Amino acid sequence: MSSLFSLEFFPPRDNAAREKLIRSAKQLEPLQPAYVSVTFGAGGSTRTGTADAVSILQDLGYDAAPHLSCIGASRAELRDILLAYKERGVRRLVALRGDLPSGMGGDTGELHYASQLVSFIREATGDWFHIEVAAYPEMHPQARNASADLGYFIEKVQAGANSAITQYFFNPDAYFDFVDRVRARGVTVPIVPGIMPITNGTQLLRFSDMCGAEVPRWIRLRLAEFGDDKASIRAFGEDVVSRLCQNLLDQGAPGLHFYTLNGAESTLAITRNLSLPTAAAA
Repeated sequence: MSSLFSLEFFPPRDNAAREKLIRSAKQLEPLQPAYVSVTFGAGGSTRTGTADAVSILQDLGYDAAPHLSCIGASRAELRDILLAYKERGVRRLVALRGDLPSGMGGDTGELHYASQLVSFIREATGDWFHIEVAAYPEMHPQARNASADLGYFIEKVQAGANSAITQYFFNPDAYFDFVDRVRARGVTVPIVPGIMPITNGTQLLRFSDMCGAEVPRWIRLRLAEFGDDKASIRAFGEDVVSRLCQNLLDQGAPGLHFYTLNGAESTLAITRNLSLPTAAAA
C-alpha cells in the first residue's frame, strides 16, 4: 500500500450518492492510498452517515479514518464514538474542532479546541488511534494572526497528534513556509499537503471564500474566461494542480491528500501526470 497518497470522501446522503461513493472508491483503488478519510458533520448532523461511510469503505478494503469534531459533543458522547470506532477496527482518526451548525445556539459542547480533543482521545484510548490534525498554511480564517495560528497547530501536536493534513492551497510557497516555521519550533510530524482538484470554478471560489484558501488572481481570471465550459475548466484544473503536486513532491512533501468530493476522474488524471519519487513508486 502506497504511503504517498491519501483520499477524502464525504458521507452520502441518499442511495444515488451512496452508489457514486462506492463507484468512485473502486475507481481509485489503483492508487493504493495509505488511508481514506471521511468527513464529519458537527452536532450530529452526519455522525451516523460518517460511521456508515467508514463501514462501506472498510468493506472495500480501505483503511478508513473518520473525521471527529468536538464542537457540540459531550465527553461521554465522544467516548462512545471512539469506542464504537475501536470496535470496528478503525486505527486512524482526523481530529478537528469543527464548526457549530446553525440552530445550536451556544451549545458548543465540553471541548472547544482541537488540541483538547486530541488530548481527550489520548486519555480515552491511549495509543490505539493514529491521530491526524488540520494545518493551515495560509492561516485559519478565524485566527488572530499567523503566529497565533502556528501556536495552535503546535499545541495539537504536543497534545498527541501523529501527523497533519493541510487545508488546500495553490501557492506551494505557503506550504513550505509553514513547514519551515513548524520545523524551526522543533515539531517534526509529517505535514501532508491537501490537494483540491479544480472541476467547477464557481464551487471552488465559494469553498475558498468560506475556508480562507487563496485562489490566485490568475486562476480566478482563467476560470472566469472559461465560463460554463466544463471540459476546459477540467483540463485547465488538471494541468494547474498536476504542476502544483509535482512541485510539492519534488521539494520533499511527504505525500498528497486529495479532496475527491466523491469523484474519481480528476484525482486519477492528476496522479497519472505525476513523476513519482523512486522510493514511493517501488
